[in-house]
Amino acid sequence: MATPSPQARMSTPYLHTLLSAQKNAYDRQGIPSLEHRLASLDTLFNILKANQYTIAEAISKDFGHRAQQETQLAELFLCIDGIRYTRKRLKKWMRPQKRSTSIWLLGSGNRVIPQPLGVVGIIVPWNYPLFLCISPLIGALAAGNRCMIKMAANSYHLSQLLEGLFAEKFSADMLTIAHGAKGAEFSALAFDHLIFTGSSNSGRQVMRAAAGNLTPVTLELGGKCPTIIAADYSITKAAERLLFSKCLNAGQTCVAPDYVFVPEGKVDEFVTAAKTIISGRYASIESADYTSIIDDKAYLRLKSTLADAINLGAIATVLVPNSQANEVTRKFPPTLLTQVKGTMRIMQEEVFGPLLPIMAYRHIDDVLGYINSKNKPLALYLFSNDKPLQNKVINKTQSGGVCLNDAALHVGQHDMPFGGAGESGMGQYHGIEGFMAVSKLRPIFKQARFSSLSMMYPPYGKKFDRLIKIMLRL
Repeated sequence: MATPSPQARMSTPYLHTLLSAQKNAYDRQGIPSLEHRLASLDTLFNILKANQYTIAEAISKDFGHRAQQETQLAELFLCIDGIRYTRKRLKKWMRPQKRSTSIWLLGSGNRVIPQPLGVVGIIVPWNYPLFLCISPLIGALAAGNRCMIKMAANSYHLSQLLEGLFAEKFSADMLTIAHGAKGAEFSALAFDHLIFTGSSNSGRQVMRAAAGNLTPVTLELGGKCPTIIAADYSITKAAERLLFSKCLNAGQTCVAPDYVFVPEGKVDEFVTAAKTIISGRYASIESADYTSIIDDKAYLRLKSTLADAINLGAIATVLVPNSQANEVTRKFPPTLLTQVKGTMRIMQEEVFGPLLPIMAYRHIDDVLGYINSKNKPLALYLFSNDKPLQNKVINKTQSGGVCLNDAALHVGQHDMPFGGAGESGMGQYHGIEGFMAVSKLRPIFKQARFSSLSMMYPPYGKKFDRLIKIMLRL
């Protein structure tokens, strides 16, 4: 395909042309072999390894500033490690699976074969633009699919970079970045599967658009992820761990702790510990280690959310000494909020920033009741070494994932699926579950030389009656 102009790349006709080219290539070339899939994963691996610093620079430009170390840890490493994990296991995942055969079909056989769906669309958010692009892409390529990717508008520099890097190593009918494509137009394409990561409201729009083509969707959405610190657990240790996840990417993380339950009488201890921990990690919010808020709209939303909480009686504690929000650099200081109320916006909307509400509790049942009165979160965090309590919280709540004694780390486990529940999403990717999500488990039945079913062909009579009675007793 000829390289289109920037304006043409945004057009619906070009997107349809690109999709048709990928579908035609799939029909023409058929199901790719193990060797072909491994070669695609190797190519992707080499692109990331060779361009890791350029990628980190592009992401930092998109944010205004993001620490290179955060990109290395939370994006590049997880992507590269995910490819390694998949390459080692792909041959096993691709094997046909034998299945049992109904007893009345003697000598026949059943098996299912994982086969690619065809062309997979991937819509990527801006907050972890590399990881949330590459992670579902690994599963799609491993399953033998061709892929079209739409990056977020806020990921302009990374999108432009990946478009060029992919174009050098992959044909457009195999893998391409649809740089500049509009979300509504991309979602309405007749993909064989569509993977979307983003907000719940946007997820509804994507699902409506995909429904026109009966395109199956995987939706990884957001929500308010609750954190519980139990009475048996060290307040300081819990604060050290959960505040790392909360401040990573300046809290712009779908699985960041959104609010924290602290045992009654220990709120002040948590606030004191948090101030010591964060002031030791960031001398200033202008530190190169601290990330900017993505754009002016998001920055102003956080300011408005904080102001609303304070106006309604919340007490704000800035955790970095002598720091205040900077509208020029869009740096927003990590801030705790105590004495929060349910009427405050911060308790109704996903925070998606470095604001952390703290609520005191007396009884764990009150905590579980509160969590269960809300939409199912993408993640739930419990800090406790009490196994009966761990089991109680797991069994009496629902969420996309759970972390015990830390936060957000379940997302980086390649051997576990990542996905939401209810408002926080549907479907999953990562590992074998991600591979299967973009595969068709194709059932294949093989009849024996002699068909035992032939004894039951019409005309029906006494022989049929005797056989069916025997079969119904088995």
